[in-house]
Amino acid sequence: MSFINQYLADINRPKDNCGFGLIAHMKGETSHHLLETAISSLTCMTHRGAIAADGKTGDGCGILMQKPDTFLRDIAKEIFDTPLSDHYGIGMVFLNSDPKHAKAARDVLTNCLKEQSLQAIGWRDVPVNHQVLGEIAASNVPVIEQVFVNAPNIDSSDLARRLFVARRKAEIALAHDSQFYICSLSNSVISYKGLVMPEDLPKFYLDLSNPKLKTAICVFHQRFSTNTSPQWSLAQPFRLLAHNGEINTICGNRNWSVARTNKFKTPLLPDIDSIKPLVNREGSDSSSLDNMLEVLISGGMDLFRALRMVVPPAWQNVETMDADLRAFYEYNSMHMEPWDGPAGIVLTEGRYAVCLLDRNGLRPARWVITKNGYITLASEIGVYRHEPEDVVKKGRVGPGEIFAIDTHTGELLTAESIDNQLKAAQPYQEWLYKKAFRIESTLSEELDAVETFDQSTLKTHMKLFQASSEECDQILRPLAESGQEAVGSMGDDTPMAVLSTNIRSLYDYFRQQFAQVTNPPIDPLREAVVMSLETCLGAECNVFEETAEHANRVILISPILDASKFNKLLAINRSGFDSIKLELNVDPAVGL
Repeated sequence: MSFINQYLADINRPKDNCGFGLIAHMKGETSHHLLETAISSLTCMTHRGAIAADGKTGDGCGILMQKPDTFLRDIAKEIFDTPLSDHYGIGMVFLNSDPKHAKAARDVLTNCLKEQSLQAIGWRDVPVNHQVLGEIAASNVPVIEQVFVNAPNIDSSDLARRLFVARRKAEIALAHDSQFYICSLSNSVISYKGLVMPEDLPKFYLDLSNPKLKTAICVFHQRFSTNTSPQWSLAQPFRLLAHNGEINTICGNRNWSVARTNKFKTPLLPDIDSIKPLVNREGSDSSSLDNMLEVLISGGMDLFRALRMVVPPAWQNVETMDADLRAFYEYNSMHMEPWDGPAGIVLTEGRYAVCLLDRNGLRPARWVITKNGYITLASEIGVYRHEPEDVVKKGRVGPGEIFAIDTHTGELLTAESIDNQLKAAQPYQEWLYKKAFRIESTLSEELDAVETFDQSTLKTHMKLFQASSEECDQILRPLAESGQEAVGSMGDDTPMAVLSTNIRSLYDYFRQQFAQVTNPPIDPLREAVVMSLETCLGAECNVFEETAEHANRVILISPILDASKFNKLLAINRSGFDSIKLELNVDPAVGL
């Protein structure tokens, strides 16, 4: 059973159940007080993470903040005697503790920036205090430095993409260096994170105690690592988001990202093949989700469309949903499967502070707006001490909802306002009406299409599909006699096919991966509104474009077809939906 133990202990299958939050000034006014408030709020969620045996090493915590412009310009002028250009980037980098490897990594990243017509004007040793680290965290602490990047004559959006490409190429080139990690490399945000306790974060990163460091947005996160050994690189937030929960569909999401890479075409990332893989397969599920969003946004996709495409609300079985909004979700679901949770996400790209929950809403997110212009959102209430009379407005983010603050305009964007913006972007309903083809059947059609078998043919088919006498008696008979599902013992104790001495069906070798944290079970009948087996067939298109041809898909309410639906599928007379029949029976003498 050693391979089973290896599977259970595999650190590449991480799940999270953490604490997260954000604080932003509604009108984008920067202050050091906002940063202090965010750190204080993070400290209030210490219980959300675990503490190692040394009493000081946490599972990881951190903050992602809006770039502190004045602070960084003063540093550049003081250290490098070189003023930063109008548009510039700042990177927070973990380097190898071996000086030779660290120098090699600096050289690689500098050259990657140069290839993007960017200039690394210098590296700064980030002032840190190792005394606050626990023994475990100190044993593998990286060298932490910041790289300052000038970008003369390059606009902000173009700079963001160049920094993204440079980072990916450096990561690929330095994949052999396990300590090299770029926490952030951006023209709008910067990250401070690590294996420290929340209360020690400003004691470790001395910058965070500097009153000159000011920001208008802070996303913060306390990690609880259930299946992984805590690592400096796995502390959150990542480059865009912080995540509470787990992506249950992560293996499928990662596989689909690989399968779709050749479909991702955008003039904004003309050499996209050079930065493959677009989504990591070794990091945490949260980091993979962060990768996917980063690719979509860097490729020119609207932030909110990208978010709702990747983490959509329940829409298939919500009869009261606006028709145009339903069309938006149906259209976009045809080319991107959901990254399903339970998941609570907070993020910022420098302008917006955003929170969204997955369709089940099993991760709480409560918010409050106070008279000082702060909006505070967190996994739990009470992380920010304010007087009741100072509260202007408060609420919670519901299942499948999205919530955002535009710090440039001071606007509070509710789920309704964001939905109205998204559904009006294109004539989605018209495109679906003209191009999509939904296969449905009535009960009479199903009965008419059923092929009847004589006793000999029936036995042959039962043999082919390995219908055992137990299945016939315990499962099929109750269905036929009373229309009831068989009742069995709770739990999944079916032996794995690989351990069987009998010939097993191919599909018996596939096993579902279950979330390994405490999530309530989903009842497919009582909670049908959040569950769907809807499946699309046909060629997928480039998600960076939106055309009527993207809706040219066949829609099935389930991948399991009755005879009538199967015949209708074969009878489709439109380009791109040709079919052939493959013989699946194998002559034992020939072999598979």
